[in-house]
Amino acid sequence: MEDSKLISTDKFVAPSVPEQNNRRDFMKQAGAVLGMAGIMSMVPMGTRAAAWAAGSDAPELKEVKVGFIPLTDCASLVIASVMKFDEKYGIKIVLSKEASWAGVRDKLTNGELHAAHVLYGLVYGVQLGIGGQKRDMSVLMTLNNNGQAITLSNQLREKGATTGESLKKLVDADKRDYTFAQTFPTGTHAMWLNYWLASYGINPLADVKNITVPPPQMVANMRIGNMDGYCVGEPWGNRAIADKIGFTAVTTQDMWKDHPEKVLGCTAEFSQKYPNTARALIMAVLEASKYIDIMANRRKVSEIIADKSYVNCPVEVIDQRMEGKYEDGLGKKWNDPNCMKFYNDGAVNFPYLSDGMWFMTQQRRWGLLKDDPDYLAVAKKINQIDLYKQAASQVKVPVPKDVMRSSKLFDGTVWDGRDPKKYAASFKIKA
Repeated sequence: MEDSKLISTDKFVAPSVPEQNNRRDFMKQAGAVLGMAGIMSMVPMGTRAAAWAAGSDAPELKEVKVGFIPLTDCASLVIASVMKFDEKYGIKIVLSKEASWAGVRDKLTNGELHAAHVLYGLVYGVQLGIGGQKRDMSVLMTLNNNGQAITLSNQLREKGATTGESLKKLVDADKRDYTFAQTFPTGTHAMWLNYWLASYGINPLADVKNITVPPPQMVANMRIGNMDGYCVGEPWGNRAIADKIGFTAVTTQDMWKDHPEKVLGCTAEFSQKYPNTARALIMAVLEASKYIDIMANRRKVSEIIADKSYVNCPVEVIDQRMEGKYEDGLGKKWNDPNCMKFYNDGAVNFPYLSDGMWFMTQQRRWGLLKDDPDYLAVAKKINQIDLYKQAASQVKVPVPKDVMRSSKLFDGTVWDGRDPKKYAASFKIKA
């Protein structure tokens, strides 16, 4: 029979079944196989290969252990779990509250966590071997833009240092050890803090002491006088104001509108071994991100994440800045349309190559990278754009046409990713 050249009958025919039934069963099963082949032939090859891992698009894992740090921008992971968006896509997110970014890094790389809410620059640092043991990493999606702040102590205010310019004057005139804290050496907060100080002529590596402190410990350390300022994510900027121990010198969205911040990160091994699980995780978090970015939902989200199991902070302290109701602790109040964003019609979540490349330029600027890497090649390796696009298409989230984006920072510099080596070397103050 000619058809036997296409599909073997051996696996369909049982010896004890009459020949007529054998032929009927064979034709049914062959038709089913060919029908599926016909359907799959209509799917683009690249998508097909990834979407049907091991012959199915079902998640390879049913439970996904995901780490987070107690920060407002862990909200999309918490909401995906609490509101069961995860179950819609065949997985269960098992959240794991972590004490520090170093702990997140270690648990990701040793396999205790499948994925995590993590600093953009931390993922790149591990990939490049400058933020711990070198390991190939993946960024599945961006979790949020904006929503961080640089906080200065009341002691600095008493000496007239309330802005970058006045802080520079004080540092030059009153020679002593000034201590500023960030949350991880290769992370976002370190880069925002360094960039801000340097833009006012303060060398963050030479003129002040630069230390690492886990986010939830920032306020306590400032209260006892261990630091003059810090950069961290909310709610720990607003908490300093609520506790009357400091004030907001600048928000990070005022430094760079819609800047990249936290990502959903994992090892490359995880994204390659469990692509369906990774895709399901992205879809669940995209659904949660949409929900959070409806302003009418923000109060409820703040109430959920305020619980001691998550951020462990008063609801009002979280919700004020979640809803864009800012005050700086110096008497100024304003409504900020550029408060923390989780979705913004999908613009937040796309893993732009230029976003990852920017962190590498700053790691090079401050001497963490001794040489210029192949910026674009590294970003292409880490940022899982194809996987993200597949997930986004399933939940009808628009994706941009370009994998790069252009941004103008508060000091007038423009970042577009076109010449990262030149950009990294262009700063007056650097290592």
